Amino acid sequence: MSQSVKFSNVNTLFSKTLKLKINNYFQNSLQPRTGNRKIYLKAAILLISFAVLYLLLVFAPLHWSIAIALCIIFGANLAAIGFNIMHDAGHNSFSDNKNLNTVLSYSLNLLGGNIYFWKLKHNIAHHTFTNIDGEDHDIEVKFMRIHHDQKLRKHHRYQRFYFPLLYGISYLAWIFYQDYEKYFRGRMGHKTEQFHFPVKERIIFWVSKLIHFSLFVIIPIIFVGWLPTLIGLLIAGSVCGMSLATVFQLAHVVEETEFKTIDQSKVEEEWMIHQIQSTANFATGSKVLTWLLGGLNFQVEHHLFPKISHVHYPALNRIVKQTCKEYKIKYNEFRSFWTAFRSHLKVLEAMSK
Repeated sequence: MSQSVKFSNVNTLFSKTLKLKINNYFQNSLQPRTGNRKIYLKAAILLISFAVLYLLLVFAPLHWSIAIALCIIFGANLAAIGFNIMHDAGHNSFSDNKNLNTVLSYSLNLLGGNIYFWKLKHNIAHHTFTNIDGEDHDIEVKFMRIHHDQKLRKHHRYQRFYFPLLYGISYLAWIFYQDYEKYFRGRMGHKTEQFHFPVKERIIFWVSKLIHFSLFVIIPIIFVGWLPTLIGLLIAGSVCGMSLATVFQLAHVVEETEFKTIDQSKVEEEWMIHQIQSTANFATGSKVLTWLLGGLNFQVEHHLFPKISHVHYPALNRIVKQTCKEYKIKYNEFRSFWTAFRSHLKVLEAMSK
């Protein structure tokens, strides 16, 4: 990953004002910036659901129709664990206990991913250089053109038709192929610098991959057979992948967000304004969606304050909006999930030409 791209630090009055308001909010409300009882209860519900669904699918004699329904729910449960537990813990915002954050962040390894890779790709590259081609690896989607600086290829003309397939297989491709690609290549992207990979993390990589493969492939094959295991893995993996990919795309790849071409490695705006320009909220009025997505429909607030737990985003949302209005900064927000989704489709169509 390159550290050559710099953000403007000439006029940072907006950032200073917003940070002051957020600090005052927490001082006046006497709340910690990390999670509260709500996030602990949610984590318990999701982890217990994971265990119950897994045990039913692997060890209970189920009718195929019930098994399929449970696989769909299981896939959504995997995504919800990622959104609500791993994501906050990975940003050290789940708890003020650093050890608990570390343990819970490894829930990603339980689901087949690797938290060390994720922090390099997400916490550093994506959160620093959002929507900047060559720096933000989250917009490097194989067979897709998302940024205008990405080369237009013939197959891109059909991307608005085949994107559901790519989003659906994204999770399975991530855990069964892309992690190994990064491991052996030693790079996050094809053109990025090699990253440091400690021996401890290498051992954790292989041990956790073995545990995941045993839980999700070997044990199910032993108890239900290879065909039901394959079908179940494809269903749950597709639901999880579609959920993860869609939430990310609606937060960044929509008509309202900006995709900048960096001239001489310099971004004209200060970092916080860049985050607002390259990020969008959606369906913030839906309490159900907010609960399931771990507040990631409040993506603007998350990008501005990634070390604050998602349980505070609705309150921060009002402060950020007000400050943007004061400084005449455009704030991107879609009223509903479907409005944002339609906008994403328009971007895919525009980038296919």
